[in-house]
Amino acid sequence: MTDVLIVGASAGGLAVAEALRRKGHQGGLTVLGAEPHPPYDRPPLSKQVLAGTWESERAHLRAGTELDKLGATFILGDPAVRLDPEAREVSAASGRTLRARAVVLATGLTPSRLPGQDGLAGVHVLRTLDDALALRAHLLEGPRLVVVGEGVLGAEVAATARGLGLDVTLVGLGRAVLADQLGDPAAALLTRKHAEHGVRLRLGVAVEGLASEGGRVTGVRLASGELLPADAVVVAIGSRPTTGWLGDSGLALRDGVECDSRCRAGDGVYAVGDVASWQHEGLGRRLRLENRTNAVEQAQVVAANILGEDLAYAPVPYFWTDQYDVKLQVHGLPTPEAEVSVVEGDPEQNRFVALYRLDGVVTAVLGWNMAKAARLRRGQLGGTA
Repeated sequence: MTDVLIVGASAGGLAVAEALRRKGHQGGLTVLGAEPHPPYDRPPLSKQVLAGTWESERAHLRAGTELDKLGATFILGDPAVRLDPEAREVSAASGRTLRARAVVLATGLTPSRLPGQDGLAGVHVLRTLDDALALRAHLLEGPRLVVVGEGVLGAEVAATARGLGLDVTLVGLGRAVLADQLGDPAAALLTRKHAEHGVRLRLGVAVEGLASEGGRVTGVRLASGELLPADAVVVAIGSRPTTGWLGDSGLALRDGVECDSRCRAGDGVYAVGDVASWQHEGLGRRLRLENRTNAVEQAQVVAANILGEDLAYAPVPYFWTDQYDVKLQVHGLPTPEAEVSVVEGDPEQNRFVALYRLDGVVTAVLGWNMAKAARLRRGQLGGTA
């Protein structure tokens, strides 16, 4: 028996453990992780680690000595396979059983896959540190890369691969890169940026399947009939919350682990990070966010509530991405149907701030190489200015 069991040695899981200690929790802490690695940062995987400018150890969130100071027990390389929420008991793949007074679910996401990709050499997803290292090794072997998926991850991989000098083709159903996340004006600019850097774009077209020979991928077949030759393929078509192991737990699992506004999924059971879907009191609806900032901020509320506070988690949604010479920060929830206006800077000068409005109300702020200015305008969210 431990006081708090955190399932997932992720950024969110580690942040819960650290927040508990900062708040004076002296009881037992156990962190159960599916991967063999200590907690590491995921954003650098598609950038610095993939590019080779960072050694893998640099992505670790804390040095071993810092983890030791937490006084937590880390059980790594042992995925959770079952939860009994009433007993607050977790079974792991190794056969061990762990019980706690409070359980935090921080199991993150599982990448979606294309039919036929499993077991086919040269086809990659990018979620884990091992995924990034395997992809980097493969990129150094062959010059032609096809990235399937025009969202944040696919676009970052494409940008990094171009920086390595590869021949890159980006394929996606959307009309522009990050169209769903940014709306037309900013997405069009980012799409142009990829084209200027030599990425071949095949947007607005579906992937029909993968071509292979001798168990190795040789290309990507499009619904248009075009065959894109490839030495390697990255599939970045989205992810789903890692909740399969919770199927018989009785927890609500529609879009992730459903929680109340306190990030509580059940009596003594909480969820944090990409896997958590919670009731956002400020927005009046359920929300699930997939980024490190959210995981760390949410962890502070989870830790406080475990220790008896009664805090609602109602953050300003935020995400960021770096591609080429562009650093994007987005506060709020931009939507493709929003009206977008530039309020500072100039898109042609590669730096600007834009406001998104729906029915006259500001719903998001985007900073394009203007992080501070965008942050200062967060106060306009929800207003009509």
